[in-house]
Amino acid sequence: MSVDVSGRGALPPAFLAPGSSSFLDFLARHAPGALPGGRPVPRVRDASALPHGTTIVAVAYEGGVLLAGDRRVTAGGRIAHRGTRKVFPADEFSAVAISGTVGPAVEMVRLLQLELEHYEKVEGVSLSLAGKANRLSAMVRGNFGAAMEGLAVIPLFAGYDTAAGRGRIFSFDVIGGVSEEHGFAGTGSGSVFALGALKKLHRPGMDEEAAVTAALQALWDAADEDSATGGPDTARGLYPIVALVTDDGYREVPEAAVEEWSRAVGAQRATDPDGPKAAVPFA
Repeated sequence: MSVDVSGRGALPPAFLAPGSSSFLDFLARHAPGALPGGRPVPRVRDASALPHGTTIVAVAYEGGVLLAGDRRVTAGGRIAHRGTRKVFPADEFSAVAISGTVGPAVEMVRLLQLELEHYEKVEGVSLSLAGKANRLSAMVRGNFGAAMEGLAVIPLFAGYDTAAGRGRIFSFDVIGGVSEEHGFAGTGSGSVFALGALKKLHRPGMDEEAAVTAALQALWDAADEDSATGGPDTARGLYPIVALVTDDGYREVPEAAVEEWSRAVGAQRATDPDGPKAAVPFA
């Protein structure tokens, strides 16, 4: 059966021409200016004064993987936003968290969501988890010119690998290099402190509750040492966003549950400000 595309409202020829299943490739051919890498690179006098998202972490556990992020965005030495979302679903079985310049980072997330949805609609199957990470790597690499002006975007990507039957974590550098991380990962200005905490708290095969607690403890340590990372804000009811990806797909821990967990961590810190210690068997 032929399709009549004549007359008013017909799709432009570009939409009917055969091509790859990549939405990014389609934009590169027909609307390159819609891609971050297809635009003129701006000259930025003080990129640090632009809104930046900070600390995000990923933790693998038995049966899945989680991404978590604080809510603070800074612009230089000023708090620009207190309740920003830094963790997003990429598709049914994967998630992405952002650090770096907020505007380009959010745009990159939206492009990734479109890319994965477009591929699945065209091919009838989802990309592999590693394939999804590679598509995000290409987007980070496309932002290289802007990154050199200080408008860097450095995400974390995590998901449940349905073929391997486990959660996996991927990190990126500023020029698009992608690496698989094992156990946990973090990026952003407070990540050095968050990673220090996770090195002590993460255990292979830990359950979901232990993984969420470890992530919240790590973000607390980051907020304790890094002014750009926001801690739990009980006055405004703002707490980290925690997303889990398992064989049931993507879901977010309800805000009330994160608040309860965060208050428990705060109560423990009231008597032990430095947080839980790693076990030392020979002590």
